[in-house]
Amino acid sequence: MPTMSRLQSAFCRSAPWRSFARRVVLPWALQGFRPEGDVLEIGAGSGAMAAELLTLYPDVRLTVTDFDDEMVAAASARLLPFGDRVTARHADATALPFPDGAFDTVLSWVMLHHTVEWEKALAEAIRVLRPGGQLVGYDLLSTAPLRLLHRDDGDHLRMIRLSEFRAAPRDLPVDQVLLTPSLAGFTVRFTLQKASGG
Repeated sequence: MPTMSRLQSAFCRSAPWRSFARRVVLPWALQGFRPEGDVLEIGAGSGAMAAELLTLYPDVRLTVTDFDDEMVAAASARLLPFGDRVTARHADATALPFPDGAFDTVLSWVMLHHTVEWEKALAEAIRVLRPGGQLVGYDLLSTAPLRLLHRDDGDHLRMIRLSEFRAAPRDLPVDQVLLTPSLAGFTVRFTLQKASGG
């Protein structure tokens, strides 16, 4: 699994991104969903979204992961004021180091396309959810402008086609799938609920 480029890493740590994450991205991405209990954020980057989530939802206990050690260190530093409500650790989204059914909610904010085998990351997110738990997130879709923007990233990412994303949950133990393409087809918001018996 690849790490972020220097440009991506700098952007994730920037003040403009933090402000935009708080005011626009988090409410839009949550789609009215209110996380509670034990929450996992995969590919949390520098922890900007996690900090906002912890501020807005004081009853959440959050575990954030990233494959990039620099991002884990940045998230750890940023989230230090939240004390024992949050843990940051290194993890591969395609092989999460957590037992089955460990979390009430899994969050994925624009990171799946950085995971070449993003279908495995989806399956892992569902695996670590408790029955009835929800995977909530959003990601970029494969469009000509976004492929052009990421043309120098080579094998560090795999842009997602909406048809692929629609097909991916068919083999997973989920009983509800909601996919909402938006922003002129550049992104997709998603909610997958793990089957109650899953």
